[in-house]
Amino acid sequence: MKKLVLASILLALVVIVLGAYTRLTDAGLGCPDWPGCYGKLGVPMTELTIDAANEAFPDRPVEVEKAWNEMIHRYFASALGLCILIIACIAAFKRKVGQPLRLPILLLFLVCFQGALGMWTVTLNLLPVVVMGHLLGGFTVISCLFLLYLRMTPYQLPMGNSTMRDMAKFALLGIILLVVQIALGGWTSANYASLACTDLPICQGDWQARLEFVGAFSVPAAQSYEFGVHTYNERMTMHILHRFGAVIVTGYLLWLAISLYRQANSKMVRKLSITIAVVLTAQVLLGISNVVYSLPLIVATLHNAVAACLLLVMVMTTYTLYRRV
Repeated sequence: MKKLVLASILLALVVIVLGAYTRLTDAGLGCPDWPGCYGKLGVPMTELTIDAANEAFPDRPVEVEKAWNEMIHRYFASALGLCILIIACIAAFKRKVGQPLRLPILLLFLVCFQGALGMWTVTLNLLPVVVMGHLLGGFTVISCLFLLYLRMTPYQLPMGNSTMRDMAKFALLGIILLVVQIALGGWTSANYASLACTDLPICQGDWQARLEFVGAFSVPAAQSYEFGVHTYNERMTMHILHRFGAVIVTGYLLWLAISLYRQANSKMVRKLSITIAVVLTAQVLLGISNVVYSLPLIVATLHNAVAACLLLVMVMTTYTLYRRV
């Protein structure tokens, strides 16, 4: 079961990367129906099947490349769901002493809800709230899988002193701040606001006078949310808030990493603090590169993947600090 959980973590990371790639290539509606593609299990490829698909969905002509991006993401997501179902069944029916039960069951409910969010992403035409929720759902699934793996991994640590217990609380706060920042990034991306600001460090022009906080977090009525429906000022506000959030989270996590390194009572905690700093630095550089190079596909996809890795490092750090021998 432990090997299956590890394989599921890797598969979940692949699904997150594929989800980001699908979104960034504007393939979220590459297949206008769900769970199939133009009524089929695969993408229409022949002239006959493409003509039939175009006739059935006249408002969404077949774009084979985008359709494949969408379907490959669905195939991998379905495989992940199957793995989690097997993990839950093993935990429920072949449980060993000390083996977690509630976490696998929670994972099963999470992945089912994540599948529903995937369906609503298509049926509600990329409604930003659903798209952001789908992103957060993916990050929640991989975090819970990683937590399950840690629960099944025996490792010995020195007894935590009062300082380490306090640092555990700060690490938990770091997870909360990071999740909020990921949500801001998801909202920015879901509303096609990633290039609303093309200057550094903040935004071009008189941006202070154009902030619209209420509109930035509203959901206007629309038949489709593909390519965004908000005004430029609203998108700019989303982007700026994401940048400010990045500054806050970066400062906090760097402080946490330095504090942990100085006060660590084990090599493992010290290594975790270094890992936080390294992954955080990579994430900041990728974010800056997105602006400087106008959102290149590979950089933007890596920005999403490294965010997931940073969250996993924070989960491991917090779990390690709270854990007792």
